[in-house]
Amino acid sequence: MSFEQELDKYDFNDIKDFIFSRKPADVEFALGKENIDEEDFAALLSPAATPYLEEMAQKANRITVQRFGKTIKVYAPMYLSNVCANSCKYCGFNRHNEIPRVILTDEEIRQETDIIHNMGIRHILLVTGESPAKVGTDYLINAVNIMKDKFSSVCIEVYPMSAEDYTLMYTHGVDGLTMFQETYNRVKYADVHPAGRKRDFGWRLGGPERGAQAGFRTIGLGTLMGLEEFRTDQFFLGLHAGYLMKNYWKTHVSISFPRIRKASGNFQAYQIIDDIDYVQMLLTHRLFRHDLGINVSTRESAEFRNKLLRLGVTHMSAGSKTEPGGYAKEHDGKQFQVEDTRTVEEFCDMVRMNGYDPVLKDWDTYFLNGE
Repeated sequence: MSFEQELDKYDFNDIKDFIFSRKPADVEFALGKENIDEEDFAALLSPAATPYLEEMAQKANRITVQRFGKTIKVYAPMYLSNVCANSCKYCGFNRHNEIPRVILTDEEIRQETDIIHNMGIRHILLVTGESPAKVGTDYLINAVNIMKDKFSSVCIEVYPMSAEDYTLMYTHGVDGLTMFQETYNRVKYADVHPAGRKRDFGWRLGGPERGAQAGFRTIGLGTLMGLEEFRTDQFFLGLHAGYLMKNYWKTHVSISFPRIRKASGNFQAYQIIDDIDYVQMLLTHRLFRHDLGINVSTRESAEFRNKLLRLGVTHMSAGSKTEPGGYAKEHDGKQFQVEDTRTVEEFCDMVRMNGYDPVLKDWDTYFLNGE
């Protein structure tokens, strides 16, 4: 059974009503258990759990240190292209936005690679807009071949591919995939994706499964917080992560909590997610899935990210640019505005000052290909 079939067992609005009907007694019952089930997960996501954040934080910290130690994996994104065939209402890469459109040349890829490598980063996330006709599999494989000797781990955040194409990427040195569903509400998904290949809800939803089947070592999931009622979306994100962890146990699953940020097009969020809401979602996922990777990007401010360090986070980006070629020269073709603008060195210093170890390399493709 695919996750789409699993998802179809639930009604989005019914789950929303269930979450909002939870009482303090439900929260206390969940907090008294070492391993929580879906009903407990819903209770901890609910508004009724907000007064219990301190207790949740202490428990989340204990679990995270036990499972991951006091470490933060550090990575950076490299945007290869912002050319996109989609019309996603919330995204700066929307094909109707008047921004500089860039596809990096081989020389520009080498330049960005050298800059990021010299920052000390060894885990790279390659990002593109969704335009397979212009930035397809051949382009991506060429880019990976140019840079893979500089990085110990190369992951991709691009358009959904077939299992065959994911396998092809894997054989050329890609070891991870990030793919956000954006929202698990089919109706809202159709509304915010009016045109383009991304409009196909099921094809995107199945991407992480196809990636896991291809052999990717890591899979990253997420919803864009602010598109839909966020607590309900987080419930389905938790189910999705759990499904992959159960059915593809050789693949490490992580999640992210991107909040809608300022971008070209000036999309207005369905609801504003404040810091307390964000913290509650992060803590709840850690209590639900003890081995889940939790990622916080530079969408969030430096001050806020500092505070999140002890609350269950395992991955953080640093020194990020969100436009193609942005490490060499910033321009207006950003996907979104970065909030934490510290250098990698400044970020790692903060991590160490808080008693944690920034991990710039924890993997090598030698383990992948046996060479």
